[in-house]
Amino acid sequence: MDIARPDLKKKKRRRQLVIALVVLIAAGGVALVVSRLKPAAPTVDSSEIWTGVVKRGDMIRQVRGLGQLKPRQDRIRLIPAQTDATVVRIRVLPGTKVGPDTVLMDLSDPQLQQQLLNAQLALKAAKVDYHNLQVSLESALMDKRSAAAAVSADHSQAELQAQTDHQLYKLGVISGLSYHASESKAQQLTVQNHLQQEEITMNQKAIATQLQVQQTKVEQAQAMYSLLQSEQDALHVTAGISGVLINLPHQIGEHVAAGATLAEVVQPNQLMAELQIPETQAHDIELDQPAEIDTHNGIVPGHVMRIDPSVVNGTRTVDVALDGPLPAGAVPDLSVDGTIDLQRLHDVLYVGRPAFGNENSTISLFRISPNGKTATRVQVKVGVASVTKIQILGGLREGDRVILSDMSQYDNVDRVQLN
Repeated sequence: MDIARPDLKKKKRRRQLVIALVVLIAAGGVALVVSRLKPAAPTVDSSEIWTGVVKRGDMIRQVRGLGQLKPRQDRIRLIPAQTDATVVRIRVLPGTKVGPDTVLMDLSDPQLQQQLLNAQLALKAAKVDYHNLQVSLESALMDKRSAAAAVSADHSQAELQAQTDHQLYKLGVISGLSYHASESKAQQLTVQNHLQQEEITMNQKAIATQLQVQQTKVEQAQAMYSLLQSEQDALHVTAGISGVLINLPHQIGEHVAAGATLAEVVQPNQLMAELQIPETQAHDIELDQPAEIDTHNGIVPGHVMRIDPSVVNGTRTVDVALDGPLPAGAVPDLSVDGTIDLQRLHDVLYVGRPAFGNENSTISLFRISPNGKTATRVQVKVGVASVTKIQILGGLREGDRVILSDMSQYDNVDRVQLN
């Protein structure tokens, strides 16, 4: 028979309560500790990020822009139509190398041919008129010279007679009246001879003036004929320079107006790079700064030759003269990349340019631990930036390794695990 023991039952219940209380206190403590623990650092795959090492030394500040190769303006020849004409033949297609005398196309203008014929006849008529006038004036001059020669002969004879009569008068052979008569005749013929010579001189000057007037008419006719002949020759359109034909905008049978561009020829070895630089980076660009142009088949050195003062769609156009030989395949309108050297900084800290972060600001980067297993966020003060580098002013030391790739998805943590 069992004997009831109430005291044992109470002890058992008390022991259970104590155990339950201890368990509750322990669970609360564990929960408190767990609540105060920081969340585990996320893991980043090292193969999916790129890193950089902080270095000290010289840093070249550069800007980069995309662009195209363009012909230099002094190496382009636009060939205009001299007259209204019709394209009757095309001999060369764009992309062909041409020389100065290469005929690109043939034009036809029947009206010009008629004008040229009329001008040729007018020139011949003007030359005939000049010749006729010259003969007529020289004939009249010869008549006057003949008359003057007769007067000159009479004058010489009269002077001899006057001298003879003077001697006879002294000897008393003739009277003074006869002597004075011969002397008067000699003086009269002297005056006539002088007047005849002056008349011949004036006629010679008049002849020169009249011939000069007629010569002007000949030259006018010659100029008109030469002009029309040059227009006729221009119907056979030539390149004018050695280069490459890049534009031929007309077709056979098409009518072109005077002044219209018939063709465009460039010298392919005289190209420049036309770069588009963001306006926020272009303010420090100056003339003659060194540059490099990547044609994707070679890099060509150059220098800044022009900076467009205007801004279009957020960019400024910068022309770079090419100082080295062009690689194969460098043709007008070829897409290129260009970098321009703005400044050389000496003995500065720098690192590769991160995915995000403006120059002269404070940015956050993950600095990798020496063992390479973790990376911790640090605040970094940066200075000027280049295409691939940025200056470090504070927050990092030489030799530090940082993550440069986009880490914006980890903005809510200060530490990551690397594997």
